[in-house]
Amino acid sequence: MTIACLESLTFGLGHLVRAAETFGERLTLLTGDRAYYSYELQRLPVDALDVVVTDTFDVEGLTDLLHRTPQLRGLISSTDTWTLTGAEIAERLGLPGLDPAVLRLTRDKAAVRNRLHAAGLTRGRAVEATDAEQGDVLVKEVALPAVLKDTAGTGSQNVWLVRDEPELNAALAEAAGRRLKGRLFAEPYFSGPVYSAETLTWAGRTRLLGVSSRLMSPEPYFREEITAFPVAFPEARRAVLERWLDEVLAAIGYTDRFAHVEFVLTAGGPEVVEINPRIGGALVGEGMCRALGVNVYEAMVEAALGRRPGLMDADLPGGPAVAFVLGYPAAPGLFTGVAGLERLADMPGSPAWYPVKSVGDRIEHLADSRGYAGIVYAEAETAELATHHAVAAANALRVLTEPFPRTGNAGG
Repeated sequence: MTIACLESLTFGLGHLVRAAETFGERLTLLTGDRAYYSYELQRLPVDALDVVVTDTFDVEGLTDLLHRTPQLRGLISSTDTWTLTGAEIAERLGLPGLDPAVLRLTRDKAAVRNRLHAAGLTRGRAVEATDAEQGDVLVKEVALPAVLKDTAGTGSQNVWLVRDEPELNAALAEAAGRRLKGRLFAEPYFSGPVYSAETLTWAGRTRLLGVSSRLMSPEPYFREEITAFPVAFPEARRAVLERWLDEVLAAIGYTDRFAHVEFVLTAGGPEVVEINPRIGGALVGEGMCRALGVNVYEAMVEAALGRRPGLMDADLPGGPAVAFVLGYPAAPGLFTGVAGLERLADMPGSPAWYPVKSVGDRIEHLADSRGYAGIVYAEAETAELATHHAVAAANALRVLTEPFPRTGNAGG
């Protein structure tokens, strides 16, 4: 019996393979680039799963391929890029899955904002404008400071903080030259610390599994830098947060599966940044497995099979709190390696380096998550202490780059 996985996040494939085995299923990974998963595949037995290299944007071809897959029982699509492709294929094949209309809504950040505003769950709404009147409309309808962003953006790409009219005009001009995945819109900028709620929903009920801290770069950028899990909210405050998340997800019709809900804790209460219909990226899934003491990917498999995940009701044994730091180089260029890795063995918190880039890869963008070459992970008794361990370990490392090769003729 087979569970197919349409691409995957950078880390977590090993947990997913073991989760499938727990339920007597074999995992088949559909990917356009096997090398993307080299870190995980190198740590698995060669026959642990089936890897099929194919065009993962070709809905017709994928539908035909999966239709011919013996004993196919479910499809997992856990990335932003392939969310809608997976939903369409699952619907075509009659496999268990969330309503594609709900997933389309989650991939439209402006529509989500306005749905929550209509439900009284956010103080601000999204505003889109025509090219001819963008500046005036955005200032009038949203007010400053505001955030301009792509309705279908990922990884903090194509996001601009605008605090005054010159910044607004500069952002609009820059956005006009970008290729967006969706449409440009503006929403209020909510000030305060950023968190991510890691939730699991089934039959319309949401369980808050924990909250990840999200330490960001200084304004005006939104580069993610440090994450820790689980944040130690007082129980009463945690209960209020869980009820709010239940209402937020219900408002957009999200009835089943993991969600990764980014929010700002403002002076007036929590405000949604975005809702991702998946488990958290980077090492969030890994951290959840360790900190909760269970393989949370089992819930992903059960949901793909159309079963109520046991994680909805399980007593969680717990484990160490975790933290990780994204490793960015000091300058763009060709990635050449990481200096100082040998020092991690003598540092507290069992720190480890999880590579994302390979030597020779180009690192061009340092203002968003496209720029990190790997992740420094560490553990401790609390998220606060784990953060200290991870930051100390990251400070001992240097992500190295060399200038891009010159092109064209150098002389005259």
